[in-house]
Amino acid sequence: MSTGKAKAPQGKLGVMIVGLGAVSTTFITGVLMARKGLAKPIGSMTQYDKIRVGKGAEKKYLHYKDVVPLASLDDIVFAAWDVYPENAYESAINCEVLKEKDIEPVKEELIKIKPLKAAFDKNYAKRLEGNNIMDAKTRWEMVERLREDIRNFKKESGVERVVVLWAASTEVYVAVDEKVHGTLESLEMAMKGDDREHIAPSMCYAYAALAEGCPFIMGAPNTTVDIPAMWELSEKTKTPIAGKDFKTGQTLVKSGFAPIIGTRCLGLAGWFSTNILGNRDGLVLDEPANFRTKEVSKLSTLESILVPEEQPDLYGHGNDEDTQYYHKVRINYYPPRNDNKEGWDNIDIFGWMGYPMQIKINFLCRDSILAAPLCLDLVLLSDLAQRAGRYGIQRFLSFFLKSPMHDYTKDEVPVNHLFQQYTMLKNAIREMGGYEADEEID
Repeated sequence: MSTGKAKAPQGKLGVMIVGLGAVSTTFITGVLMARKGLAKPIGSMTQYDKIRVGKGAEKKYLHYKDVVPLASLDDIVFAAWDVYPENAYESAINCEVLKEKDIEPVKEELIKIKPLKAAFDKNYAKRLEGNNIMDAKTRWEMVERLREDIRNFKKESGVERVVVLWAASTEVYVAVDEKVHGTLESLEMAMKGDDREHIAPSMCYAYAALAEGCPFIMGAPNTTVDIPAMWELSEKTKTPIAGKDFKTGQTLVKSGFAPIIGTRCLGLAGWFSTNILGNRDGLVLDEPANFRTKEVSKLSTLESILVPEEQPDLYGHGNDEDTQYYHKVRINYYPPRNDNKEGWDNIDIFGWMGYPMQIKINFLCRDSILAAPLCLDLVLLSDLAQRAGRYGIQRFLSFFLKSPMHDYTKDEVPVNHLFQQYTMLKNAIREMGGYEADEEID
Protein backbone atom coordinates (compact mmCIF):
# COMPACT_ATOMS: atom_id res chain seq x y z
CA MET A 1 0.00 0.00 0.00
CA SER A 2 1.40 3.36 -1.05
CA THR A 3 1.54 6.36 1.25
CA GLY A 4 2.43 8.91 -1.41
CA LYS A 5 1.16 12.43 -1.89
CA ALA A 6 -2.36 12.59 -3.33
CA LYS A 7 -2.87 13.70 -6.92
CA ALA A 8 -5.25 16.60 -7.58
CA PRO A 9 -8.82 15.56 -8.44
CA GLN A 10 -9.86 15.76 -12.07
CA GLY A 11 -13.51 16.20 -13.08
CA LYS A 12 -16.59 15.22 -11.09
CA LEU A 13 -16.88 12.68 -8.26
CA GLY A 14 -19.79 10.23 -8.48
CA VAL A 15 -21.24 8.97 -5.19
CA MET A 16 -23.39 5.86 -5.59
CA ILE A 17 -25.26 5.04 -2.40
CA VAL A 18 -26.82 1.69 -1.55
CA GLY A 19 -30.07 2.66 0.17
CA LEU A 20 -32.03 5.87 -0.34
CA GLY A 21 -33.52 6.10 3.14
CA ALA A 22 -33.09 8.42 6.12
CA VAL A 23 -29.29 8.54 6.27
CA SER A 24 -28.63 8.91 2.55
CA THR A 25 -31.37 11.49 1.84
CA THR A 26 -30.20 13.55 4.82
CA PHE A 27 -26.63 13.34 3.49
CA ILE A 28 -27.61 14.23 -0.09
CA THR A 29 -29.97 17.07 0.91
CA GLY A 30 -27.35 18.55 3.25
CA VAL A 31 -24.67 18.56 0.55
CA LEU A 32 -27.03 20.14 -2.00
CA MET A 33 -28.14 22.78 0.53
CA ALA A 34 -24.56 23.50 1.65
CA ARG A 35 -23.36 24.16 -1.86
CA LYS A 36 -26.18 26.68 -2.33
CA GLY A 37 -25.08 28.36 0.91
CA LEU A 38 -28.42 27.51 2.56
CA ALA A 39 -27.10 25.14 5.26
CA LYS A 40 -23.83 24.37 7.00
CA PRO A 41 -22.19 20.91 6.94
CA ILE A 42 -21.72 20.86 10.72
CA GLY A 43 -20.18 17.70 12.11
CA SER A 44 -17.99 17.14 9.05
CA MET A 45 -14.28 16.88 9.83
CA THR A 46 -13.31 17.50 6.20
CA GLN A 47 -15.22 20.79 6.19
CA TYR A 48 -14.36 22.13 9.66
CA ASP A 49 -11.45 20.39 11.39
CA LYS A 50 -7.93 21.86 11.38
CA ILE A 51 -4.74 19.89 11.89
CA ARG A 52 -1.19 20.93 12.61
CA VAL A 53 1.45 20.50 9.94
CA GLY A 54 5.10 21.24 10.61
CA LYS A 55 6.78 21.95 13.93
CA GLY A 56 8.44 24.89 15.66
CA ALA A 57 8.61 28.00 13.47
CA GLU A 58 7.08 25.98 10.58
CA LYS A 59 3.97 25.02 12.57
CA LYS A 60 0.59 25.83 10.97
CA TYR A 61 -3.01 24.77 11.69
CA LEU A 62 -4.85 24.19 8.43
CA HIS A 63 -8.22 22.93 7.22
CA TYR A 64 -7.97 19.54 5.49
CA LYS A 65 -8.54 21.10 2.06
CA ASP A 66 -5.45 23.26 2.59
CA VAL A 67 -3.33 20.19 3.41
CA VAL A 68 -4.64 17.72 0.81
CA PRO A 69 -6.46 18.06 -2.54
CA LEU A 70 -10.00 17.14 -1.45
CA ALA A 71 -12.84 17.01 -3.96
CA SER A 72 -15.18 19.99 -3.66
CA LEU A 73 -18.85 19.66 -2.65
CA ASP A 74 -19.63 21.30 -6.01
CA ASP A 75 -18.08 18.33 -7.83
CA ILE A 76 -20.26 15.60 -6.25
CA VAL A 77 -22.91 13.86 -8.37
CA PHE A 78 -25.28 11.43 -6.61
CA ALA A 79 -26.96 8.16 -7.61
CA ALA A 80 -28.51 5.39 -5.53
CA TRP A 81 -29.99 1.90 -5.43
CA ASP A 82 -33.03 1.08 -3.27
CA VAL A 83 -35.73 -1.55 -2.90
CA TYR A 84 -38.31 1.25 -2.71
CA PRO A 85 -38.98 3.19 -5.95
CA GLU A 86 -39.46 6.69 -4.44
CA ASN A 87 -37.04 9.36 -5.64
CA ALA A 88 -34.75 11.20 -3.21
CA TYR A 89 -37.24 14.04 -2.68
CA GLU A 90 -40.15 11.70 -1.88
CA SER A 91 -37.94 9.60 0.38
CA ALA A 92 -36.58 12.65 2.25
CA ILE A 93 -40.15 13.83 2.90
CA ASN A 94 -41.29 10.34 3.97
CA CYS A 95 -38.37 9.83 6.35
CA GLU A 96 -39.34 12.94 8.34
CA VAL A 97 -35.78 13.64 9.47
CA LEU A 98 -35.54 17.09 7.87
CA LYS A 99 -38.20 19.79 7.84
CA GLU A 100 -39.81 20.56 4.50
CA LYS A 101 -38.30 24.05 4.52
CA ASP A 102 -34.84 22.41 4.46
CA ILE A 103 -35.75 20.10 1.58
CA GLU A 104 -37.83 22.31 -0.75
CA PRO A 105 -34.96 24.58 -1.97
CA VAL A 106 -33.26 21.54 -3.57
CA LYS A 107 -36.46 19.71 -4.58
CA GLU A 108 -35.70 19.76 -8.32
CA GLU A 109 -32.26 18.17 -7.84
CA LEU A 110 -33.62 15.54 -5.41
CA ILE A 111 -36.46 14.55 -7.75
CA LYS A 112 -33.87 13.67 -10.42
CA ILE A 113 -32.23 11.10 -8.13
CA LYS A 114 -34.34 8.03 -8.89
CA PRO A 115 -33.14 4.79 -7.32
CA LEU A 116 -31.79 2.04 -9.53
CA LYS A 117 -33.21 -1.42 -8.94
CA ALA A 118 -31.61 -2.98 -5.89
CA ALA A 119 -29.74 -6.27 -5.68
CA PHE A 120 -31.82 -7.72 -2.87
CA ASP A 121 -32.60 -10.97 -1.06
CA LYS A 122 -35.49 -10.80 1.39
CA ASN A 123 -33.90 -13.49 3.55
CA TYR A 124 -31.27 -10.92 4.54
CA ALA A 125 -33.78 -8.21 5.56
CA LYS A 126 -37.17 -9.82 6.13
CA ARG A 127 -38.86 -6.60 7.30
CA LEU A 128 -38.30 -4.71 4.03
CA GLU A 129 -41.23 -4.85 1.58
CA GLY A 130 -39.98 -2.87 -1.44
CA ASN A 131 -40.52 -3.98 -5.05
CA ASN A 132 -37.81 -1.99 -6.87
CA ILE A 133 -35.66 -5.09 -7.18
CA MET A 134 -33.48 -6.26 -10.05
CA ASP A 135 -34.39 -9.55 -11.68
CA ALA A 136 -31.06 -11.28 -11.10
CA LYS A 137 -31.20 -15.08 -11.02
CA THR A 138 -27.87 -15.65 -9.24
CA ARG A 139 -25.40 -13.81 -7.05
CA TRP A 140 -22.98 -13.57 -9.98
CA GLU A 141 -25.70 -12.04 -12.14
CA MET A 142 -26.25 -9.47 -9.34
CA VAL A 143 -22.56 -8.57 -9.56
CA GLU A 144 -22.68 -8.23 -13.35
CA ARG A 145 -25.81 -6.04 -13.23
CA LEU A 146 -24.31 -3.80 -10.52
CA ARG A 147 -21.09 -3.39 -12.50
CA GLU A 148 -23.20 -2.38 -15.48
CA ASP A 149 -25.06 0.17 -13.29
CA ILE A 150 -21.73 1.73 -12.23
CA ARG A 151 -20.45 1.90 -15.83
CA ASN A 152 -23.76 3.39 -17.06
CA PHE A 153 -23.75 6.01 -14.30
CA LYS A 154 -20.21 7.05 -15.20
CA LYS A 155 -21.11 7.29 -18.88
CA GLU A 156 -24.44 9.11 -18.44
CA SER A 157 -23.33 11.55 -15.71
CA GLY A 158 -19.83 12.19 -17.04
CA VAL A 159 -18.15 11.69 -13.66
CA GLU A 160 -14.45 10.82 -13.64
CA ARG A 161 -14.41 8.80 -10.42
CA VAL A 162 -16.99 6.90 -8.34
CA VAL A 163 -17.16 5.96 -4.65
CA VAL A 164 -19.76 3.39 -3.53
CA LEU A 165 -21.24 3.83 -0.05
CA TRP A 166 -23.46 1.33 1.78
CA ALA A 167 -26.09 3.29 3.76
CA ALA A 168 -28.76 0.57 3.64
CA SER A 169 -30.14 -1.64 6.40
CA THR A 170 -28.21 -4.15 8.47
CA GLU A 171 -28.27 -7.63 6.94
CA VAL A 172 -28.63 -10.94 8.73
CA TYR A 173 -25.34 -11.95 10.34
CA VAL A 174 -23.03 -13.87 8.01
CA ALA A 175 -20.29 -15.69 9.89
CA VAL A 176 -16.92 -15.74 8.12
CA ASP A 177 -16.36 -19.12 6.48
CA GLU A 178 -12.74 -19.67 5.46
CA LYS A 179 -13.76 -22.12 2.69
CA VAL A 180 -15.89 -19.45 0.98
CA HIS A 181 -14.52 -16.11 2.17
CA GLY A 182 -10.84 -17.02 2.51
CA THR A 183 -9.70 -16.36 -1.06
CA LEU A 184 -10.92 -14.37 -4.03
CA GLU A 185 -11.11 -17.54 -6.12
CA SER A 186 -13.39 -19.30 -3.60
CA LEU A 187 -15.58 -16.19 -3.25
CA GLU A 188 -16.04 -15.97 -7.01
CA MET A 189 -16.84 -19.69 -7.18
CA ALA A 190 -19.50 -19.25 -4.48
CA MET A 191 -21.00 -16.28 -6.32
CA LYS A 192 -21.09 -18.19 -9.62
CA GLY A 193 -22.56 -21.19 -7.79
CA ASP A 194 -25.26 -18.92 -6.31
CA ASP A 195 -24.34 -19.73 -2.70
CA ARG A 196 -27.02 -17.61 -1.02
CA GLU A 197 -26.13 -18.73 2.47
CA HIS A 198 -22.57 -17.37 2.45
CA ILE A 199 -22.90 -14.55 -0.10
CA ALA A 200 -24.98 -11.62 1.14
CA PRO A 201 -26.28 -9.07 -1.42
CA SER A 202 -23.94 -6.47 0.12
CA MET A 203 -20.98 -8.62 -0.96
CA CYS A 204 -22.21 -8.31 -4.54
CA TYR A 205 -22.20 -4.51 -4.25
CA ALA A 206 -18.70 -4.53 -2.75
CA TYR A 207 -17.35 -6.92 -5.38
CA ALA A 208 -18.91 -4.86 -8.20
CA ALA A 209 -17.49 -1.60 -6.83
CA LEU A 210 -13.98 -2.97 -6.34
CA ALA A 211 -14.00 -4.73 -9.74
CA GLU A 212 -14.83 -1.35 -11.31
CA GLY A 213 -12.05 0.38 -9.35
CA CYS A 214 -14.43 2.28 -7.06
CA PRO A 215 -13.62 2.67 -3.34
CA PHE A 216 -16.23 0.88 -1.20
CA ILE A 217 -17.43 1.99 2.24
CA MET A 218 -19.48 -0.30 4.49
CA GLY A 219 -21.69 1.89 6.71
CA ALA A 220 -23.58 -0.98 8.36
CA PRO A 221 -22.16 -3.76 10.59
CA ASN A 222 -22.36 -6.37 7.80
CA THR A 223 -19.32 -8.62 7.40
CA THR A 224 -19.23 -7.67 3.69
CA VAL A 225 -15.64 -6.45 3.34
CA ASP A 226 -14.42 -8.01 6.58
CA ILE A 227 -13.21 -11.06 4.69
CA PRO A 228 -9.79 -11.94 3.20
CA ALA A 229 -11.32 -12.47 -0.27
CA MET A 230 -12.40 -8.80 -0.44
CA TRP A 231 -9.00 -7.65 0.82
CA GLU A 232 -7.45 -9.67 -1.99
CA LEU A 233 -9.74 -8.07 -4.56
CA SER A 234 -9.05 -4.55 -3.27
CA GLU A 235 -5.29 -5.23 -3.49
CA LYS A 236 -5.68 -6.66 -6.99
CA THR A 237 -7.64 -3.65 -8.26
CA LYS A 238 -5.63 -1.13 -6.15
CA THR A 239 -8.85 0.16 -4.56
CA PRO A 240 -9.45 1.39 -0.98
CA ILE A 241 -12.05 -0.22 1.29
CA ALA A 242 -13.38 1.06 4.60
CA GLY A 243 -15.76 -0.30 7.20
CA LYS A 244 -17.71 -1.03 9.15
CA ASP A 245 -20.79 0.63 10.68
CA PHE A 246 -21.08 4.41 11.02
CA LYS A 247 -20.03 5.53 14.50
CA THR A 248 -22.89 7.86 15.38
CA GLY A 249 -24.46 7.78 18.85
CA GLN A 250 -23.77 5.34 21.62
CA THR A 251 -20.54 3.91 20.25
CA LEU A 252 -19.17 7.42 19.69
CA VAL A 253 -19.82 8.07 23.39
CA LYS A 254 -18.25 4.72 24.32
CA SER A 255 -15.08 5.21 22.26
CA GLY A 256 -14.65 8.68 23.77
CA PHE A 257 -15.67 7.97 27.37
CA ALA A 258 -13.99 4.59 27.94
CA PRO A 259 -10.55 6.25 27.59
CA ILE A 260 -11.46 8.47 30.59
CA ILE A 261 -11.91 5.35 32.75
CA GLY A 262 -8.73 3.79 31.36
CA THR A 263 -6.56 6.92 31.57
CA ARG A 264 -7.67 7.59 35.15
CA CYS A 265 -6.97 3.93 36.12
CA LEU A 266 -10.47 3.36 37.51
CA GLY A 267 -12.03 -0.09 37.61
CA LEU A 268 -14.97 -1.23 35.47
CA ALA A 269 -17.47 -3.80 36.75
CA GLY A 270 -20.08 -3.47 34.01
CA TRP A 271 -21.36 -1.36 31.13
CA PHE A 272 -25.00 -1.72 30.10
CA SER A 273 -26.11 0.03 26.90
CA THR A 274 -29.65 0.20 25.61
CA ASN A 275 -31.21 2.12 22.71
CA ILE A 276 -34.62 2.96 21.33
CA LEU A 277 -34.94 3.73 17.63
CA GLY A 278 -37.96 3.99 15.35
CA ASN A 279 -36.73 4.40 11.78
CA ARG A 280 -36.32 1.73 9.06
CA ASP A 281 -33.00 0.69 10.62
CA GLY A 282 -34.80 0.09 13.92
CA LEU A 283 -37.46 -1.96 12.15
CA VAL A 284 -34.85 -4.20 10.49
CA LEU A 285 -32.86 -4.55 13.74
CA ASP A 286 -36.02 -5.79 15.48
CA GLU A 287 -35.34 -9.07 13.68
CA PRO A 288 -33.00 -11.12 15.96
CA ALA A 289 -30.75 -12.34 13.13
CA ASN A 290 -30.17 -8.75 11.97
CA PHE A 291 -29.61 -7.53 15.53
CA ARG A 292 -26.89 -10.16 15.94
CA THR A 293 -24.87 -8.40 13.21
CA LYS A 294 -25.19 -5.07 15.03
CA GLU A 295 -24.48 -6.57 18.44
CA VAL A 296 -21.13 -8.00 17.32
CA SER A 297 -20.15 -4.56 16.00
CA LYS A 298 -21.22 -2.61 19.10
CA LEU A 299 -19.74 -5.06 21.60
CA SER A 300 -16.29 -5.03 20.02
CA THR A 301 -15.59 -1.36 20.81
CA LEU A 302 -15.04 -1.54 24.56
CA GLU A 303 -13.01 -4.74 24.69
CA SER A 304 -10.05 -3.31 22.79
CA ILE A 305 -9.93 -0.09 24.89
CA LEU A 306 -10.25 -1.57 28.40
CA VAL A 307 -8.36 -4.87 28.18
CA PRO A 308 -8.65 -7.26 31.17
CA GLU A 309 -5.36 -9.02 30.36
CA GLU A 310 -3.50 -5.72 30.59
CA GLN A 311 -5.10 -4.54 33.85
CA PRO A 312 -6.71 -7.49 35.66
CA ASP A 313 -7.23 -5.49 38.89
CA LEU A 314 -9.26 -2.87 36.98
CA TYR A 315 -11.17 -4.84 34.34
CA GLY A 316 -11.00 -8.48 35.46
CA HIS A 317 -14.28 -8.53 37.38
CA GLY A 318 -17.96 -8.50 36.60
CA ASN A 319 -19.33 -11.58 34.87
CA ASP A 320 -19.90 -15.15 36.06
CA GLU A 321 -16.39 -16.29 35.15
CA ASP A 322 -14.97 -13.27 37.00
CA THR A 323 -12.49 -12.67 34.18
CA GLN A 324 -13.92 -9.48 32.70
CA TYR A 325 -16.40 -6.68 33.31
CA TYR A 326 -19.98 -7.38 32.20
CA HIS A 327 -20.87 -5.71 28.87
CA LYS A 328 -24.41 -5.84 27.46
CA VAL A 329 -25.95 -4.04 24.45
CA ARG A 330 -29.65 -3.81 23.60
CA ILE A 331 -31.54 -2.13 20.74
CA ASN A 332 -35.31 -1.75 20.88
CA TYR A 333 -37.57 -0.79 17.98
CA TYR A 334 -39.87 2.01 19.14
CA PRO A 335 -41.76 3.66 16.23
CA PRO A 336 -42.86 6.92 17.96
CA ARG A 337 -39.24 8.14 18.02
CA ASN A 338 -38.65 7.63 14.28
CA ASP A 339 -35.06 8.83 13.54
CA ASN A 340 -34.60 10.43 16.97
CA LYS A 341 -32.92 7.62 18.82
CA GLU A 342 -32.11 7.57 22.50
CA GLY A 343 -29.21 5.78 24.11
CA TRP A 344 -28.85 5.04 27.81
CA ASP A 345 -25.56 3.88 29.29
CA ASN A 346 -25.24 2.64 32.85
CA ILE A 347 -21.60 2.28 33.80
CA ASP A 348 -20.62 0.60 37.07
CA ILE A 349 -17.11 1.62 38.02
CA PHE A 350 -15.06 1.25 41.18
CA GLY A 351 -12.25 3.27 42.71
CA TRP A 352 -9.94 3.44 45.71
CA MET A 353 -10.08 0.24 47.77
CA GLY A 354 -12.74 -1.15 45.42
CA TYR A 355 -15.55 1.25 46.41
CA PRO A 356 -18.33 1.30 43.77
CA MET A 357 -19.56 4.33 41.79
CA GLN A 358 -21.91 4.78 38.83
CA ILE A 359 -22.03 6.91 35.71
CA LYS A 360 -25.26 7.44 33.71
CA ILE A 361 -25.24 8.82 30.18
CA ASN A 362 -28.47 9.65 28.33
CA PHE A 363 -27.84 10.65 24.71
CA LEU A 364 -30.91 11.88 22.83
CA CYS A 365 -29.56 12.06 19.32
CA ARG A 366 -30.68 12.13 15.72
CA ASP A 367 -29.29 9.14 13.88
CA SER A 368 -29.19 10.59 10.37
CA ILE A 369 -27.98 14.02 11.53
CA LEU A 370 -24.94 12.33 13.08
CA ALA A 371 -24.44 9.89 10.17
CA ALA A 372 -24.67 12.40 7.29
CA PRO A 373 -21.34 14.16 7.99
CA LEU A 374 -19.66 10.75 8.40
CA CYS A 375 -20.90 9.83 4.91
CA LEU A 376 -19.38 13.00 3.48
CA ASP A 377 -16.05 12.53 5.24
CA LEU A 378 -15.77 8.84 4.35
CA VAL A 379 -16.57 9.53 0.68
CA LEU A 380 -14.14 12.44 0.32
CA LEU A 381 -11.33 10.71 2.23
CA SER A 382 -11.76 7.39 0.37
CA ASP A 383 -11.54 9.26 -2.94
CA LEU A 384 -8.47 11.09 -1.62
CA ALA A 385 -6.87 7.79 -0.52
CA GLN A 386 -7.29 6.35 -4.00
CA ARG A 387 -5.63 9.41 -5.55
CA ALA A 388 -2.75 8.95 -3.09
CA GLY A 389 -2.29 5.35 -4.32
CA ARG A 390 -3.64 3.78 -1.15
CA TYR A 391 -5.57 0.51 -1.38
CA GLY A 392 -6.81 -2.31 0.81
CA ILE A 393 -8.09 -1.67 4.35
CA GLN A 394 -8.01 2.04 5.22
CA ARG A 395 -7.27 1.92 8.94
CA PHE A 396 -7.02 5.71 9.18
CA LEU A 397 -10.79 5.91 8.59
CA SER A 398 -11.54 3.93 11.77
CA PHE A 399 -12.30 7.28 13.48
CA PHE A 400 -15.66 7.29 11.65
CA LEU A 401 -16.59 3.64 12.19
CA LYS A 402 -17.93 1.51 15.05
CA SER A 403 -16.08 -1.69 14.29
CA PRO A 404 -12.87 -0.84 12.39
CA MET A 405 -11.57 -3.25 9.79
CA HIS A 406 -8.39 -5.12 10.73
CA ASP A 407 -6.53 -8.24 9.67
CA TYR A 408 -7.80 -10.74 12.24
CA THR A 409 -5.99 -13.56 10.39
CA LYS A 410 -2.77 -12.07 11.82
CA ASP A 411 -4.31 -11.45 15.27
CA GLU A 412 -4.32 -7.69 14.66
CA VAL A 413 -6.31 -5.81 17.32
CA PRO A 414 -8.42 -2.95 15.96
CA VAL A 415 -7.89 0.55 17.36
CA ASN A 416 -11.18 1.66 18.96
CA HIS A 417 -9.83 4.41 21.23
CA LEU A 418 -11.25 7.64 19.73
CA PHE A 419 -8.16 9.76 20.37
CA GLN A 420 -5.77 7.15 18.97
CA GLN A 421 -8.04 6.92 15.91
CA TYR A 422 -7.86 10.71 15.56
CA THR A 423 -4.04 10.54 15.57
CA MET A 424 -4.15 7.91 12.79
CA LEU A 425 -6.50 10.14 10.77
CA LYS A 426 -4.29 13.22 11.13
CA ASN A 427 -1.10 11.32 10.31
CA ALA A 428 -2.62 9.88 7.11
CA ILE A 429 -3.81 13.33 5.98
CA ARG A 430 -0.36 14.77 6.67
CA GLU A 431 1.25 12.04 4.56
CA MET A 432 -1.22 12.49 1.69
CA GLY A 433 -0.44 16.23 1.79
CA GLY A 434 3.29 15.58 1.51
CA TYR A 435 4.04 16.32 5.17
CA GLU A 436 5.63 14.12 7.80
CA ALA A 437 3.35 11.84 9.86
CA ASP A 438 4.71 13.16 13.13
CA GLU A 439 2.34 12.09 15.92
CA GLU A 440 2.85 8.94 18.01
CA ILE A 441 -0.03 6.65 18.94
CA ASP A 442 0.54 6.01 22.64
